[in-house]
Amino acid sequence: MKAIVLTQPGPPDVLEIREIPTPTARPGWVLVHVKAFGLNRSEMFTRQGHSGTAVQLPRVLGIECVGVVDDPSDSGLRRGQTVAAVMGGMGRQFDGGYAQYCLLPVAQIMPIETRLPWDQLAAIPETYLTAWGCLADAIDVKTGDTLLVRGGTSSVGMAAIALGKRLGCSVAATTRNPMKQDALTAAGAQHVLIDNGQIASDVKRLFGAGAAGVLELIGTGTLLDSLQCAAPKGVVCFAGMLGGQWSLERFEPVVSIPSTVKLTAYTTHIVTAANSTQALQRIVSDVETRRLPLNLDRVFRFDEIVEAHRYMEDNRATGKLVVIVD
Repeated sequence: MKAIVLTQPGPPDVLEIREIPTPTARPGWVLVHVKAFGLNRSEMFTRQGHSGTAVQLPRVLGIECVGVVDDPSDSGLRRGQTVAAVMGGMGRQFDGGYAQYCLLPVAQIMPIETRLPWDQLAAIPETYLTAWGCLADAIDVKTGDTLLVRGGTSSVGMAAIALGKRLGCSVAATTRNPMKQDALTAAGAQHVLIDNGQIASDVKRLFGAGAAGVLELIGTGTLLDSLQCAAPKGVVCFAGMLGGQWSLERFEPVVSIPSTVKLTAYTTHIVTAANSTQALQRIVSDVETRRLPLNLDRVFRFDEIVEAHRYMEDNRATGKLVVIVD
């Protein structure tokens, strides 16, 4: 089979398309014929060398994919059944979705009923499940809440805006690029802020005491200011590192966290078929019926993977990037 293999860290052109053996299904693992996969910045960080010893090279990257069951092994799934898979070690502990076939643990396989084409379906799983986990589980937003999405033009940001609106929130979103304001408004943001790194006073002008929920997708570079954007008893959810800064040089919790404001985090490492299939099916159905937007920025061919990573690294996307395999 053909696979996109990372053998050493570096710029986008270190990604190589190679012929490697097709995996063989075994008990507890399902062979999936991959039809498409979404691109994620965690894959870019791994390609750049930021994953350290957590990812052993060579490795087929890809923390998500959609496709059909090729060999169900002992899973109870049907051959030819449409499935999605996210995380669970994909592209990190074992080879992931950047390939024609992917051997995946049954615990990560989510059967989905849909009529969406592969490129559209591939734009949904990691993006929308991350946004859903942040809003529903980490922040626990309620109808009527105020929500700030910081890093709104990212794929997760766009999904969070749309979900926040559907859940009945008043949503503000940020971008550094004034040219992207219309995209945020189209996604459902009632307020758009141009982010200069210090927006707490602007948020409080919009929402009074601050936002009930703050989704921090830029990273540690804006986290301290995001804490100041939250209302008393509000929740700040750290869920992204678009800014590429991994840690804070100096963090004093008593000084940095306003009284009664809660700081939490969310990652899709906890996503499994058992706890996420129902949510993903509901989201896919809502996209099909246009109750939720797709937020698909661009589709690349398999042999355009270097260009796709370069496009992602240059922050040119507004929404999700997808690669079609066949």
